Amino acid sequence: MIRNKKIVVVGATGLVGREMLRILLGSGVPISNICAAASSKSAGTRISLDGESIDVFDANHIDFGGFDIAFFSAGSKVSEALVPIAAARGCLVVDNTSHFRMHDDVPLVIPEVNFNDIHNYPKQNIIANPNCSTIQMVMPLKPLHDLFTLKEVVVSTYQSVSGAGQKGVSELMRQITDINNDQVPIIEHFKKQIAYNIIPQIDDFTESKYTNEEFKMMNETKKILKLVDVDITATCVRVPVIVGHAVSVFAKFKRDVNTNEALQAIKSFPGIKVIDDDDYSTQMDAAGQDEVFVSRIRRHPNLKNGLSFWCVADNLRKGAALNAIQIAQRMSNRSI
Repeated sequence: MIRNKKIVVVGATGLVGREMLRILLGSGVPISNICAAASSKSAGTRISLDGESIDVFDANHIDFGGFDIAFFSAGSKVSEALVPIAAARGCLVVDNTSHFRMHDDVPLVIPEVNFNDIHNYPKQNIIANPNCSTIQMVMPLKPLHDLFTLKEVVVSTYQSVSGAGQKGVSELMRQITDINNDQVPIIEHFKKQIAYNIIPQIDDFTESKYTNEEFKMMNETKKILKLVDVDITATCVRVPVIVGHAVSVFAKFKRDVNTNEALQAIKSFPGIKVIDDDDYSTQMDAAGQDEVFVSRIRRHPNLKNGLSFWCVADNLRKGAALNAIQIAQRMSNRSI
């Protein structure tokens, strides 16, 4: 059981790190078994969370040999430097950054989808957590792929500012206040004004004109579902929502789609809640929830092998912290 393990959360002062701590404490892990670690700037501070107060330590001075599980959510550079050290000291590492996701020797895992992939990789003590939008899209795609075999995926995302961390949330709130006070909003973190606006760019542009975020979704989906010959294209958009990502997906399959079969397959898949009968979920509905909410499931009117759906999820929970903790829980049941 994970509650009996010694756990360190690296990046504990960030939005995802705090959510990890909140979920761990809520699942019964005693505070004495949890170490919160962050940068040297945050070391010595305390995190107040749901009535608990947790000391923050310098991640660079942590002896990972004293812990069973290490969750990393402090940025790719920190993971690049410290994850190999933690793994070598015997920790199970679940890394929430993008650094290890596409490494050939590291599994990229959504527990409900491909947990058994851990057997196929040599580095079973380092497990990568996928991109937040990838997780919520792949969850309903998995049962559909099993039924009808994917051929092509077109996805557009509507991602909240919390996906950019506390700086993103603060910028949105500050700009709203400025505008409401008839002041010119200051743009610092995002390339364009985010208040009362949407921005069709997440992460840097590449030479292909796709952004790194779009490539993450495309490449990670292929790795998780083992889609060698499937075409995937993504457009990732930042929206002025605090918590919760939404994705609009159109998928083509090699077989004709039976809508009732598709609906039942998605409904039966663990971790998914289907909202049907002309209703649908929004990001506000998903905030604070563990499930991926899927709605607007419909077959293309002219393509028998085409299906569209809309899904939303809390990007800090299932899109990040919860998925990482579920991985560790499943690994703990295997007696890590």
